[in-house]
Amino acid sequence: MSYIIGIVIGVVVGAVIGYFAVQTTSSSKIKQANDKADITLKEADIAAQRKLDDADGKAEKIIAKAMEKNEAVKQRKIQETRDNFSKLKSEFETWKAEQKVEMKEKEFALTTLEKELKTKESGLTTEIERIENREAEQNLIRENLDKQMKIVAKKKEELDAANEQFIKELETISKLSETQAKEQLLEAVKAKATTEAMAIEKEAVSNAMANANKEAKKIVIQTIQRMCAEYTIENTVSVFNLESDDIKGQIIGREGRNIRALEAATGAEIVVDDTPEAIVISSFDPIRRELCRLTLKKLVADGRIHPAKIEETVAKVKKQLEEQIVEIGERTIIDLDIHGLAPYLVKMVGRMRFRSSYGQNLLKHSIETANLCATMAAELGLNPKQVKMAKRAGLLHDIGKVAEEDSELSHALLGMQICEKHKEHPVILNAVGAHHDEMEMNNIISPIVQACDAISGARPGARREILESYLKRIGELEELALSYDGVQKAYALQAGRELRVIVESEKVSDQFADDLAFTISQKIQDEMQYPGQVKVTVIREKRATAFAR
Repeated sequence: MSYIIGIVIGVVVGAVIGYFAVQTTSSSKIKQANDKADITLKEADIAAQRKLDDADGKAEKIIAKAMEKNEAVKQRKIQETRDNFSKLKSEFETWKAEQKVEMKEKEFALTTLEKELKTKESGLTTEIERIENREAEQNLIRENLDKQMKIVAKKKEELDAANEQFIKELETISKLSETQAKEQLLEAVKAKATTEAMAIEKEAVSNAMANANKEAKKIVIQTIQRMCAEYTIENTVSVFNLESDDIKGQIIGREGRNIRALEAATGAEIVVDDTPEAIVISSFDPIRRELCRLTLKKLVADGRIHPAKIEETVAKVKKQLEEQIVEIGERTIIDLDIHGLAPYLVKMVGRMRFRSSYGQNLLKHSIETANLCATMAAELGLNPKQVKMAKRAGLLHDIGKVAEEDSELSHALLGMQICEKHKEHPVILNAVGAHHDEMEMNNIISPIVQACDAISGARPGARREILESYLKRIGELEELALSYDGVQKAYALQAGRELRVIVESEKVSDQFADDLAFTISQKIQDEMQYPGQVKVTVIREKRATAFAR
């Protein structure tokens, strides 16, 4: 290729030179130009030949290098093929050896199995022979027994004949028949046995009663001694402490609107007097007192006290109080190590914290009864499962006193229904329903719960009958007012001396509110017993609400 290019270049150059020589010079100079062109062509031929030689040399070197590379690749592939063949051969030899070992193991296992089968077959043959020998021996024994039975039967016949002869001789001597002698003997034995049995029975009953009384007293005394509970006397007021008396004005509000809104929302009476840095919250219902106390705490901390804020805070605190009740119930069952209690029953246990029975806090009474039941059940020697069941029944025995729904049943039977609804054990149901003898007891746990309930309630300082009757009267006052149509809320305040009734403005007019106050007061006067007088206040409030958007 270089050679051709050189020739072309020489031709072109010669042509150009010739053209210019023709144009510019004379014919004499054309010869000189041709000579120069020949020389140039020769030089181009020489250069082209040199480049061609160089190209041939390079081509030979490349071919030689490629041949060397090809030979190296060929040798490497041959070596790889040899290595793979050696590897496959080694693997085949290994597999062959493993198969040989495996075949030997199988042959050994088959040989062993064959030997075992032969041994068992030999043993089976021996056992069959032994059984056949035993059957032959039994046949011989049976034949001997048959012979002996025949001899015994013959001897019995001879003995019966001799016995009849002996009886006839006795009848002749005693001048009594066999039947008469038997009757006289039986009567004598019966009379003696009856006398001895009565003596033994009397002694056993006497010992049992003595021991039972002694053991029962011992168990009850040990149970009481092991249960050291604090004296609990519930009151009906709570004191809310203030940082300064300046806050009292904010709580009362303009013309008393804040304190009225707070009393209407919580149902508790708030007494603001000259007591320094303190406000008294009064209500027979501990939940209402706690609701009012927590609401006051939040309002004072927030600083914004007005009717709308009061209602909003009361709603939030009610929700928090419900959560607190559940938390109290969960903590109680964890402390008592009681498992698997339904969530509703856990909530009812928490509600006991805010109820009292004859002045005794109901939750503390139930916890005390549960611990007493577990102690007494253990003292009686019951198994661990029964001890846990007794503790569970003791905790739930007064669950009917905190029921959310109204019922005419007693708290024992209502509690049994609640427990039955939430899948409690039949033993627990009977213990709850029968702890006041309102149904028959059918297990050992029921009398334990009844006894421990009495122990917890009968200890000094545990209960006060006056407070229970007071709380009952307060509850009846509110229920009486709520029985009228149009009444939205009813709260007994000032220890039952005032009944505040909140009515719905849409259903009750001003004139009917006056009549309702008189009607309620007359019904209280006719149907209830109370000291002093009861003031009935009917509140009818109309609210108009609009929104600016």
